[in-house]
Amino acid sequence: MAHSKLTLPSVSRLNLSQRLMIIGIGITIFWILIAFLAPILQTIGLIQDPTELLSNNPIEPPSISHWFGTNLRGYDVFSRTLLGSQAALKVVFLSTILSMIIGVPLGLISGYLGGKVDRILLFLMDTIYTIPGLLLSITLAFVLGRGILNVAIAVSISYIPQYYRIVRNHTTSVKNELFIEAAKAMGATSTHVLSRYLFFNVIQSVPVLFTLNAADAILVLGGLGFLGLGLPEEVPEWGHDLKEALSDLSTGVWWTTLFPGLGMTLMVVGLSFIGEGISEMFNPTLRNQRK
Repeated sequence: MAHSKLTLPSVSRLNLSQRLMIIGIGITIFWILIAFLAPILQTIGLIQDPTELLSNNPIEPPSISHWFGTNLRGYDVFSRTLLGSQAALKVVFLSTILSMIIGVPLGLISGYLGGKVDRILLFLMDTIYTIPGLLLSITLAFVLGRGILNVAIAVSISYIPQYYRIVRNHTTSVKNELFIEAAKAMGATSTHVLSRYLFFNVIQSVPVLFTLNAADAILVLGGLGFLGLGLPEEVPEWGHDLKEALSDLSTGVWWTTLFPGLGMTLMVVGLSFIGEGISEMFNPTLRNQRK
């Protein structure tokens, strides 16, 4: 009697996009773990309080006592780099989820109903879409003020039209399919058609956009922090720390810029790799081209 043996696909059989996706997942999980574990490590004394400055010498190079050195104010760069992942992940997930839960339903309703509702929503979303995303986020952050939720709202507004467009266009092409017509003929209400049939057919492209917007949100948060419009100054945030370190570069102090910048870059790259991998999974044409 022959026994079948279940084997996982060899890494050598994976294409470049799939390998990069695995790397991206690893990087993202690493930062999520850091965000959860850093406060615990701080509590038990393994890393320093990121707001502690009086006990540290300013502009101290990397050493055993301060692995990433200290900045001009005496902050420990290592602890601020690790805890900066908390602010980044909070803003990233809040902003992308906010934009998704607004943009997806609006796209479904607009594409399904059509007519005047569709024209009004399309005009509104096109108007928002024409405004550069960073400029819109800067303006809203200036009006709303600092804070995790305020920054997340400021960042999310520019992403709503992207979800709206994708879902609306897909809904418009799917709503006349035979299975939708059959559901209507059997007495299904519009709400039932939208939630039971259309939603699960048009939602497939949303995860790709989610990960790419998440990567972009980190850069926008960094830009807002660099301009002084992000989070309160005492909150560890990579963009704000890069702003504080800018004047140090001319004096040869490299560590205050390198490590926050590296943290931001790694998180963006990780999420971008995941987005590329998911895009290939849901795009047969792209998948066939890379075989």
